[in-house]
Amino acid sequence: MAIFMRTAGGIFGKLSTSVAVVLLAVLLTACSPRYLIVQSVADELASQGQNVEEDFGLAREASAFYLKLSESLLRETPGNLKLAESVAAGLSQYAFAFVAFEAEKLAGNDANAAFRLNERAKRLYLRAHRHAMLALELSSPGFAAKLAQPNAGQWPVLSKNQLGLAYWAAASWGGYISLSKDVPDTVADLPLAYRLAGLAWKLDPHYDNGGLASLMGSFEAAVPGGSIPRAAVYFDSAIAISGGKSAGPFVAKAESVAQAQGQREAFELLLRKAIEASDLRRDLANEVMRERAQWLLKNADDLF
Repeated sequence: MAIFMRTAGGIFGKLSTSVAVVLLAVLLTACSPRYLIVQSVADELASQGQNVEEDFGLAREASAFYLKLSESLLRETPGNLKLAESVAAGLSQYAFAFVAFEAEKLAGNDANAAFRLNERAKRLYLRAHRHAMLALELSSPGFAAKLAQPNAGQWPVLSKNQLGLAYWAAASWGGYISLSKDVPDTVADLPLAYRLAGLAWKLDPHYDNGGLASLMGSFEAAVPGGSIPRAAVYFDSAIAISGGKSAGPFVAKAESVAQAQGQREAFELLLRKAIEASDLRRDLANEVMRERAQWLLKNADDLF
């Protein structure tokens, strides 16, 4: 699913700065309380300039260190909402770009390898989801229970500082569900994931430069009783919000709308527009979507 690579933000920031911060923290341990140091490092990691690296291979190699460091610090500071958001985003993006996509490409030639990669992607998505939901629960006790209530009047109300967490909690949940279609209990959670995304969208429909609108479109197309025309409206909104410079909504609309309706010409047109969008703004998110768009075009005969 093309919804999980964020247009701005992510795990691929200025790692050299992060390392310097960690070293500084070590040097300061003799004169500062441990908690304050850990909190300071956590804040710095969470606020790093991100998605700077556009080289796909280099980003993949660097991201594991950044993720492990951030996750370790999050365990020390579970109430740090920005760090929790960064970790949930990073794990979700890593699962999508570097694991689940590789599984798709291998599926036709090595089913066993594809299965193993899908299982790993599921674990990463679930890990991301749990981090985000724990942070939401710590900041709003009873959050998950309220989300599950049938009456909309009892659903949780998000604050601005919870918006990113809710976005990534929903996105990672959707990724996990999309790879668990043979597990009915997991698939049954899809409406709840969509509900969570909807709460975020109502708070800020322009969030993440159209990323949230694209997420809503993918959920609308996938949820039981959803509407393909409504999904298309969400995707078009995402494209407009990003000024046509984000490849993700084009790819998502190609897969969720055009492919679902058997419209090959529209499918290929949208994918070519995704490639054009990636030329307009060279960042990692667009590079990932460019590669996916090219792969989908190459395999269009098998998809239709």
